[in-house]
Amino acid sequence: MHFTSEQRLDGAVIEREFTLGEIPGILWTPGSGSASAPAPLILLSPPPLGLRKMYPRLVARARHSAADGFATATIELPGSGDRPRLPAAEQAVADLRRAMEAGEPVSDEIIDALILPLVDKAVPEWQAALDALLSLPEIGGPVGYSGGVISIGTRLAVVEPRISAAVLFAGSFVPRAMFEEARQVTIPLHVLLQWDDEGNDRQAALDLFDAFGSKEKTLHANMGGHAGVPQFAGVAAAQFFTRHLK
Repeated sequence: MHFTSEQRLDGAVIEREFTLGEIPGILWTPGSGSASAPAPLILLSPPPLGLRKMYPRLVARARHSAADGFATATIELPGSGDRPRLPAAEQAVADLRRAMEAGEPVSDEIIDALILPLVDKAVPEWQAALDALLSLPEIGGPVGYSGGVISIGTRLAVVEPRISAAVLFAGSFVPRAMFEEARQVTIPLHVLLQWDDEGNDRQAALDLFDAFGSKEKTLHANMGGHAGVPQFAGVAAAQFFTRHLK
């Protein structure tokens, strides 16, 4: 991990950009108080729209998390931002748009081509980032995960034992293969669902929630579209992490 910049945000948060090989990322740590104990870590996984585009939302979440005593970190997903494009994924996006514009159902083949290669590539990168982050003296466990593409979070919850709890956003297509993986998830989950999400298959999201094997799982559903998550839903998610990571 190579840090490329550092700045203090309002004195309360230290923001450091880094690269992990060719993967760019950002680390936010609480900037006040003593360094007596390492901070618990929350991984902020963005949607595949690019870190620069998502930065305002990510830094807002990082500020709130720092106020609660958490460090947060994010990395650029494969094929996003300035990273090399994934031709198969771009073809799948084109096929998806074509189907939606024609009012046709989105086929399992399109969903698999869009999501599964991204999951296969992103999850090992998140694990490598976690290795590097936990080697820093100011970062400690336990670790939480909070993010978009719900299939990435599902896979990580299965294969990464260092993640103790996860907040998942039900706003992306779900390959059928992920339902079997969901049954293997056992960590506490807090799932956010926008009931009128124009790009989300609500029933698939409900079926995935039902499939999760966790004994503690909460579905927080609110009216509104994809970008209309109410502020109090974010507060509830923060309380979930405080309960499980502190």
